[in-house]
Amino acid sequence: MANIAFIGLGVMGGPMAGHLAKAGHSLTVYNRSIGKAKTWTETYGGTVAITPAKAAEEADIVISCVGNDDDLSQITLGRDGAFRAMREGSLFIDHTTVSARIARQLFVEAESRGIHSVDAPVSGGQAGAENGKLSVMCGGSEPAVAAARIVMQAYAARIIHVGAAGAGQTTKMVNQICIGGVLQGLAEALRFAQAAELDLDKVFDAVSGGAAQSWQMENRWKTMAQDSFDFGFAVDWMRKDLGLALEEARANGASLPVTAMVDQFYADVQAMGGGRQDTSSLVRRMTRA
Repeated sequence: MANIAFIGLGVMGGPMAGHLAKAGHSLTVYNRSIGKAKTWTETYGGTVAITPAKAAEEADIVISCVGNDDDLSQITLGRDGAFRAMREGSLFIDHTTVSARIARQLFVEAESRGIHSVDAPVSGGQAGAENGKLSVMCGGSEPAVAAARIVMQAYAARIIHVGAAGAGQTTKMVNQICIGGVLQGLAEALRFAQAAELDLDKVFDAVSGGAAQSWQMENRWKTMAQDSFDFGFAVDWMRKDLGLALEEARANGASLPVTAMVDQFYADVQAMGGGRQDTSSLVRRMTRA
């Protein structure tokens, strides 16, 4: 069992930290909203810290799951950041979806302090976090990932070491590129079926068992048909993620024409007031027959 500092108790981080507490680890938690941190400890136990640095003081492992590059930089390298308090030989695991650039920067910063660092974005959404069935894609050294795996297995069904620092984040970009393309295809297919006046349940039964099957089809076809989107992974976050992928593509020379188009389609959904709706709300911008 380890002394763990967990920073960021949102819809993903809160359940993940909960699985660690249930597994018997000793947790000190920090959240920008201290009320949320206190509520978490009322459920799971542990200690609330007033800064990331205070959370990290006695920690063997510091785990973060925050919002974006700026948030991550603040909780690690800021005036009260965790890196200022972490001991030599300790381990930092970041589950935030951020740029590969900051993942590589934090690896260098950590290494200079004798800290092991792993960039480990996740896939599986809120349900995956709550059920402890996340898929984790890791960048970093083999020993660091091996050490991280021991604790991450409390909330992960799949843990893959993809490569060096930053590789976890670029793999998450691959994940989001795939999801965006699949959801646009699914939106078009659903609207086509409606225009053809087909029975949508029967269409789903007919195509979901063949080559067109996908996680998005299995989990979003019926809710898209019902115009139900007030759940899941928000459009605002998807635009952030696709922006990271497009930025990385400009750096590595990859061509992402469909991703760029889908990103703009999501901008349309935001303009329609759907920024906090699930990514399947992409179908809203298409005229219903």
